[in-house]
Amino acid sequence: MPTAPDMSGKTVLVTGANQGIGLETAVSLARMGANVTMTSRDAAKGEAALAEVKSRSSNNNVELMLADFGSLDSTRKLAGDFQAKHDRLDVLVNNAGAIQMSRSETADGFETTFGVNHLGYFLLTSLLLDLLKASAPARIVNVASRAHLRTPGMNFDDLNSRQKFSGMGAYAQSKFANVLFTYELARRLEGSGVTANALHPGVVRTGFGKNNAGLIRVAFQALQLIGRPWFLSPEQGAQTSIYLASSPEVEGVSGKYFADCREEPSSPASRDEEAQRRLWEMSEQMVGLKAAV
Repeated sequence: MPTAPDMSGKTVLVTGANQGIGLETAVSLARMGANVTMTSRDAAKGEAALAEVKSRSSNNNVELMLADFGSLDSTRKLAGDFQAKHDRLDVLVNNAGAIQMSRSETADGFETTFGVNHLGYFLLTSLLLDLLKASAPARIVNVASRAHLRTPGMNFDDLNSRQKFSGMGAYAQSKFANVLFTYELARRLEGSGVTANALHPGVVRTGFGKNNAGLIRVAFQALQLIGRPWFLSPEQGAQTSIYLASSPEVEGVSGKYFADCREEPSSPASRDEEAQRRLWEMSEQMVGLKAAV
């Protein structure tokens, strides 16, 4: 086994760290000596996860901050609270995610899967960019998915899926958006000492999808049970996130897409620089970082 990198003195923020690959990412980075801030939407689940991370890592420099990425105000509060408490941020792991099989909207009127999975990443990262730059060399790790391969391109005319909605279609669009965002972000960060990479974690046994109700929730649970022999454990699924957050092998590497701790090509459509810029500009307007024209 290779020696784990030393993350002592590094400050790391992992979103959606109360379960699944986010939890395992927090545990591993804490074991390496990092000062870890975990986020959770649910206070009780977050406190339980916080205790688990401290216990398993034998590191007490771990804290919990509450955030609901379905709310722009909550995301802004997280960024503000974090900056008020910390004078550096070495690694941001955008991990929190959701999938809704029935169309719903966030508190701000965005389709939920797109709002949480893309706009949550986009707003938090944008608000923390100055701190990341001041902490350089620093890293941004965006958990995407090979599900982005399922879409031929970004549906800019219907980002909120009002004209047509499918749960898996919206999820694929949100993960495609993660990849577009990562590439545009990396380009804008050139020369800053801050890197940005995206990843596919694998098909993982987690609580993903269980936020749905009724028969859809049951279906996700059944899928997890049936697929158990073939699905990755959360610990296995977290390995690429951990690798990108800590490995000396990717120091200075930016604007790439990874799976199984190796770079691999994302979809041809995701390499469209015009689409990358267009999504960035529309996202700025949607989250209120730039006035609509």
